Amino acid sequence: MSPAPTTQVTDPDDGPPPIGSTVPGGVDHLLAGFAAIAENQGLQTVLERVVAAACRLVDARFAALGVIGADGALSHFITVGLDQDQIARIGALPVGHGVLGLLISQPKPLRLEDLREHPAASGFPPGHPQMTSFLGVPIRVRDTVFGNLYLTEKTGGGDFSQSDEDLTVVLAAAAGVAIENMRLYEAETRRSRWLECGQDAVRALLNTSPERSLSDVELVAEHAKAASGSALVLVLTRLEPDESLYCEVALGLDGDDLHGRLVGNGSALRTMMLPFGDTAVLNGDELRNVLPTHEANVFEAALCTRITDRGAHARFLVIARTRDDPPFSPVDQRMAAAFASQISTALELTQMQIQREQDAVFGDRDRIARDLHDLVIQRMFAAGLSIQSLRKHVVGDEPLARIASVTTELDATIGELRDTIYSLQSATHSEAALSSRILALVRQVLDGSDLEPVIHFSGPLDTAVREATASQVEAILREALSNALQHALATTVMVSLSVGKQCVNLRIVDNGQGFEQNGRRSGLRNMQQRAQELGGEITIESSPGKGTAIDVSLPLA
Repeated sequence: MSPAPTTQVTDPDDGPPPIGSTVPGGVDHLLAGFAAIAENQGLQTVLERVVAAACRLVDARFAALGVIGADGALSHFITVGLDQDQIARIGALPVGHGVLGLLISQPKPLRLEDLREHPAASGFPPGHPQMTSFLGVPIRVRDTVFGNLYLTEKTGGGDFSQSDEDLTVVLAAAAGVAIENMRLYEAETRRSRWLECGQDAVRALLNTSPERSLSDVELVAEHAKAASGSALVLVLTRLEPDESLYCEVALGLDGDDLHGRLVGNGSALRTMMLPFGDTAVLNGDELRNVLPTHEANVFEAALCTRITDRGAHARFLVIARTRDDPPFSPVDQRMAAAFASQISTALELTQMQIQREQDAVFGDRDRIARDLHDLVIQRMFAAGLSIQSLRKHVVGDEPLARIASVTTELDATIGELRDTIYSLQSATHSEAALSSRILALVRQVLDGSDLEPVIHFSGPLDTAVREATASQVEAILREALSNALQHALATTVMVSLSVGKQCVNLRIVDNGQGFEQNGRRSGLRNMQQRAQELGGEITIESSPGKGTAIDVSLPLA
């Protein structure tokens, strides 16, 4: 068990002065203690002031407040009277053994003349100051023991009296009320922050303005981090139930090492296919199955919830906290669930809006195709027949040749119209978002190889890129990945896809063997032709032994 974290309050007299009197006395010190802990300064400050007030109240040289954790041991230890050198010499602070543990198992006041002579005493570590007289009082928050006040070494060498015990019990009762109020206040503050960030996220997701610079999942991660105040927020994508998870977004501690990479084991979240809005706390082996081992060792626990789901393809929001952060409370779980429900609804509404716009476009295509077939082609065909009927009324080679030329031109035009009609009718809408299609393409091309992909997305890819452009992006990426796999002998390939105000930018960089650019390579020529067909640009930089970088810029409109 790791030692309890400690906070040192160096001077017992640092708190506010007594109210209404400066004359020493138990009641005055008790009133001063009430005043100190009644101020709304945060839970940590309240705990420190409780220890300092208790020390003054009973004229003790040393005092401590041990907070009882979920496992029944001391999770936090606040001291008064010990300086930094003494704390360093003591080493690991108590976790709840000996007499301190007795107060945890039997939460009632305990007053001793000599702490060392109690049967439960376990001795002092080297460097620990001498302590004899002892007074311990539990601090209750409603029906739960929050922690214990420990006071030792009555000034002057005497013992703690019954009056000292009674005053400390009263102070502990007031502290319990203050702690409960502070917990309620902090819980309400967290609720408000979650709700506000959730509403801001929904507004941002429903904003389809071309000026928006972040993708949906980037917006979700930013607002989730602001709401939770956690060390790390991830958006993980699972394409298939038993595959590794792709980290689309990583904000916070070690985020740069995770962003764009395959992490963890997708099968670990198989049981997470719960209704939207449900959350699960991951720790231990579950956490290590989701995060890489060296990352999981940094974090104590993570909240995980599903935010999108399309078939086997699912996205998960993961909010991780380190060992030094407070544990996830029921409030955190409930509010994270509410946040995920809001996000899921907003993403679904956004997808429905995109679907309606695309349905309108394809409906127009179908109508245009019907009009071309039923009206334009029929009229042109009839005009061609009429022109051909003029042959019997015309004499001379030149007029007849002119009629034949016009007829041939009409036939060619009708053929081109038929091709146009076919292309309009055969165009189909892909239900998968561009980001999902890119992930699936990378998985398909690199399946079974040792080539490690790192994929970065930025901007509204799934809403701003038209289908014609998306198809060319996929084709160029497929060719580039095939080259890196078959010819470059690369071990890593980085794919970056971003959307600006006017264009979509694709960058593919591998660490392979490179090539001489004056050589003939049909694959690179095909990529250049695809970019030029859309009015875009492509730049290829490579040299032997230094890898290859391909930059593609395609217009959005």
